[in-house]
Amino acid sequence: MHMIATRLTHSRSAVRILGTPDSRRRQSVGQWLACVAALAAVTLTAPLAAQTVTMGTAADFGVLGGSAISNTGPTIINGDLGIHPGNASSVTGFPPGVVNGSTHFADGVALQAKNDLTTAYNDAAGRTCAVTISADLGGSTLAPGVYCSASSLGLTGTLTLDAQGDPDAVFVFQAGSSLTTASNATVAVINGGQSCNVFWQIGSSATLGTGTDFIGSILALDSITLNTGASTAGRVLARNGAVTLDTGLISACTGGAGTVPPIPVPASSIWSLFMLIAAVLALAAVPAWRR
Repeated sequence: MHMIATRLTHSRSAVRILGTPDSRRRQSVGQWLACVAALAAVTLTAPLAAQTVTMGTAADFGVLGGSAISNTGPTIINGDLGIHPGNASSVTGFPPGVVNGSTHFADGVALQAKNDLTTAYNDAAGRTCAVTISADLGGSTLAPGVYCSASSLGLTGTLTLDAQGDPDAVFVFQAGSSLTTASNATVAVINGGQSCNVFWQIGSSATLGTGTDFIGSILALDSITLNTGASTAGRVLARNGAVTLDTGLISACTGGAGTVPPIPVPASSIWSLFMLIAAVLALAAVPAWRR
């Protein structure tokens, strides 16, 4: 009987030890650590900004058309010139236009570029809209992100795109129908931004007014017209319709849009993670202080 009583006493002591406040605190600390691990995973993997639109082989083209390409005057294209399904007979005005690149008329390269253009167009169109914008962008200064209009977009005056010191900052504009700029309209990118990372997805046709100084790649479902002296640092890519040029300059950017770069983790997120870990370590030390 004495041995049985002794064992029962030891068992009760073990139960009391397992149920002590210290053990419960340790269990709580373990739960906190699990939460921190989950928060760290979310913090380090969540997308923090819009990614660039992957252009594939279409990235090499300054001008790519569907049905026809016509030019008037000494237009300069820094990049490839291509058409599909239209052919060489549907391309006019070169010369006097100059192509500082290759030409591809209804060949396999043009076909692949058109397929990649369709993929890029659908990608841009499928992005989640962050900000709904008014019909006219003139006088606006915008941060990186995805901007949309269910109908048309217009530009009178100057639109400023502020990259905020990030060379990988991406701007995506979605227009349900058309894009039209007034004469001498301007798009400016400031604070380290790149023309390669500006994209205009247009649901019908785009028209740049006389003397417009534009930035970004235009991905239009139908046609694109650059009136006299209109220029763009970007690409002029029409999926189905015609491209019309008149004494302008088109410079396809190089780099930045052929592939998707990794998303950087900002210093603020890393600092927040360190603060969470420090808080958990402090909680873990509470039982020791109380002993």
